[in-house]
This record gives sequence, structure tokens and C-alpha cells, in this order.
Amino acid sequence: MASAALIESSLSGIPVKRGKVRDVYDFGDRLLFVATDRISAFDWILSPGIPDKGRVLTQISRFWFERFESVSNHLLSMNPADVPLPDDADLEALSGRCMVVRKTEVIPFECVVRGYLSGSGWKDYLATGAVCGIDLLEGLQQSDQLPEPLFTPATKAETGHDENVSFQTMSDAIGQELAEKLRDLSIQIYQQGSEYAQQRGIILADTKFEFGILDGEPILIDEVLTPDSSRFWPADRYQPGGAQLSLDKQFVRDWLETTTWDKNSPPPPLPEEIVSKTREKYFEAYKMLTGKECTW
Repeated sequence: MASAALIESSLSGIPVKRGKVRDVYDFGDRLLFVATDRISAFDWILSPGIPDKGRVLTQISRFWFERFESVSNHLLSMNPADVPLPDDADLEALSGRCMVVRKTEVIPFECVVRGYLSGSGWKDYLATGAVCGIDLLEGLQQSDQLPEPLFTPATKAETGHDENVSFQTMSDAIGQELAEKLRDLSIQIYQQGSEYAQQRGIILADTKFEFGILDGEPILIDEVLTPDSSRFWPADRYQPGGAQLSLDKQFVRDWLETTTWDKNSPPPPLPEEIVSKTREKYFEAYKMLTGKECTW
């Protein structure tokens, strides 16, 4: 039986910023990330939420942070009691969906790595023969594996849509040395994650990373290789030449595309069946990657 979706957390008296999915509480030298069950698509937060989705995102991120032990990251603890919570904090609601993290200077770019031709990359290729200005061979099909992973940064948007930019634009904004370091690190993490996921029956088609600066060096922050930040395709169903079956929120985007919604007005509510199937897909991704059952 699914628990009720947590749409918004509440910690009285603690400064908070609310993103599309996470509520971020400021405790001075550290932050408390609370992954809610909100789900967004096409720059809108949808309703209702997906029960336990935030727990899946948090536990998958934890799995990868621990697996990539050679890559510095912001995770300090999974226990919300490691920050001074108010007396009326609802610990049951917070269970499994919290990360206590180091505070960093967030780099204002999404570090996107694409291993397959899909999503906005496919649309760009159809229009220009390139992805984010990177020329590709003619005749590629939708969902084809690319000859090598592409690094295609995007601006980070607090609200609204992230915008693809060139590597040069990123370099001009943050410096060539840091941009190259982020590019190389992003591709390294993607390749390591992709190799592991393939062994578990999942194709990691593309993903996005976020980094922050701490003590002058970039460290991995936010979420890592989750169904919200990545395209996960079941390897045994992979068939290039069209869209793929997904284990991520593409399922929700695909349903929205079948409606008459114009993407400029409030979106229609998600039917119960779509909510349930989306939850199942997130749970399946967790089980395939970690080898563990969701116990929530």
C-alpha cells in the first residue's frame, strides 16, 4: 500500500528554498535536502505527486555517491537528526528522503552527458545535423548510441527551462580550466555509471550532473543518476529507430503529450493509473540498480 505523497515538507523556523522537487533547509554551514514526491515536466510541477518518489531519488543518489567513492561529493549524512531539527519535526515524513550535505558555491550550469541520441538531442540533430553545436555523422536514427559520449552543458534555471549552451559559453562564464575539469569529470562519472548500469540491465542514455565549489575544488552535489535526472532504458527492450521504453519520468512526459495540454497553462491532473505506473517504474529502477527491494 503506497503512503500518501509528500508534496511539501515543513520545518518551522528554518530558512528554506523550494525547488521543483527538493526542499532545501539552511542550517548555516550545512544544508538539509528533503526530496519530496513532487514531479515536474515541461517546466510545470504536476499534481498529484508520486508516493515515495523522493525516497527512491534519495536512496539511488546515496547508492551512487557511495559507489563513486573517488569523486568528492557533498553528502555528510542520511540522518536528518544530524542537524538541529525543531521539536515539532515530522520524522516519519522525513524518513528515507533526507540528505545532510555540505554547503557549496553552486556552479550555475547543468553538466549534461549524452550517450545516445534522444530527447532534445534528437530534435536538434534532425534540425541541424548536430547536437548542441557538435556535428555528428549523417543518417543516425533516434535512440542510436553515439560514437562517444557528448558533453552538452545547459544553464541552470531556478524556475522555467534550462537552456542548452555551447562549451565555449560555459568556459567564458566560469573559466576554461574549471569547465574542462567539469567536462572530464562528468564524462568519467557517466561512463562508470553506464558500465555498471549495463551490467544490471539498464541503458543509461543520458544524464545531468550538478557541481559546487568547496575549498576551491568542484564536488558533486544534488542528485546523481536518478530517474529524474537521467534516461533509463531496459537493455533487453532496446531497439534503435524510435522512442524507447523508459524507467524514468519520460513515461509522464509521454502521457502529457497525448493530451490537449498546451504547456502554457496549468497542466491536467495525472490519472491514478499514470501515478501508479510511474511509481512502479521508479521502484523498478531502484531494484535493478541496487539489487534491493523498496521497503517503503
